[in-house]
Amino acid sequence: MKRAPFQKLSLLLLTAALFVTGCSQSDNGSDKAGDEDKRVMVIRKIGGDDHTAQFLAGAKKEGEALGYKVDTFAANGDSTKFHDALAQAASSNYDGIILSHGDDPATVEAVQKLVADGVPVVAFDSTSDLATVEGVTLTSQKDESLAQLALDRLKEEQGDDAKIVYLWVDGFPPMVRRNAVFQDMLQQNPGWSEVERFGTAAGDVSVQTQNAVAAMLTKHPKGEIDAIFATWDAFAIGAARAIKEAGRDEIKIYGIDVSNADLQLMQEENSPWVATAAVDPMMIGEVNMRLLAKKMKGEETPAEYSLDAKLIDVETLSQSTEPVNMVNLAELIPGWGKTDEFEEDWMKELKQASGK
Repeated sequence: MKRAPFQKLSLLLLTAALFVTGCSQSDNGSDKAGDEDKRVMVIRKIGGDDHTAQFLAGAKKEGEALGYKVDTFAANGDSTKFHDALAQAASSNYDGIILSHGDDPATVEAVQKLVADGVPVVAFDSTSDLATVEGVTLTSQKDESLAQLALDRLKEEQGDDAKIVYLWVDGFPPMVRRNAVFQDMLQQNPGWSEVERFGTAAGDVSVQTQNAVAAMLTKHPKGEIDAIFATWDAFAIGAARAIKEAGRDEIKIYGIDVSNADLQLMQEENSPWVATAAVDPMMIGEVNMRLLAKKMKGEETPAEYSLDAKLIDVETLSQSTEPVNMVNLAELIPGWGKTDEFEEDWMKELKQASGK
């Protein structure tokens, strides 16, 4: 049937109104999706250890509590896999990226491309060259404090003439900072001597360290090694196993970082691992996610941020009547695992709404 002119006009107006309404609903829906359905990728170069697992878990838990979809990946020290993951993330339209232990020029190039495409980035324990990329926040543990806490306890217990095996690996920014403190302490304590050193960041680090320390112990009889300074808990785990197997309980370990596996080792009878300086790795992941959330919201964030360290020793752990883990450690170490840094009111509201 042929429509009258006014009927045609009414139909056109109705269609136009529906179109405008539809666009408005679509735009609002997009804004809502932008707030609630953001996708985040967390990529860590090192891995295979409990510390990495807890860092990733902390970031994922915090992100999901804010309503984000969070994917995680650990390259287990493989640079190729790490950069492949970065490249894949760049092509997969993620709304934000957290990377950890990116230590080479290729990391800077990858981050430059991400930022140029409008993807916000937070980088933990990564190359300082990322500071040249505008908008990136570099986060870290206070590595100088970590090393100082552990070495001060070593000095307190081993004295001015300590003979030390040094477990350390070059190339990673946090390791460079920890090494600077160790070298300063050697200069300040001329009676200290470095007996030997070992370090690797590839493969099964704790097993390789265990084998290396076992070999060192056969070369150095009792009296030639007083202590081991382990700049990574994966090193301390391997060293502790080697010492116990060799029956060399006179050697004490002073480490950095902590995990459930570490705490279990430290609480074993006559454990050689007597102290470790650490920041809760789960909390590190949480703080990095909050910083990224602020960036994705368009809020101001600092160029750098460092998390405070605590010292954990066997004497403190022995005060508990039950086994100590990463959860109840807070009952012994004031402030452990808790921080409200960068936790904004809108984040709290989202967490309450999600029940997480």
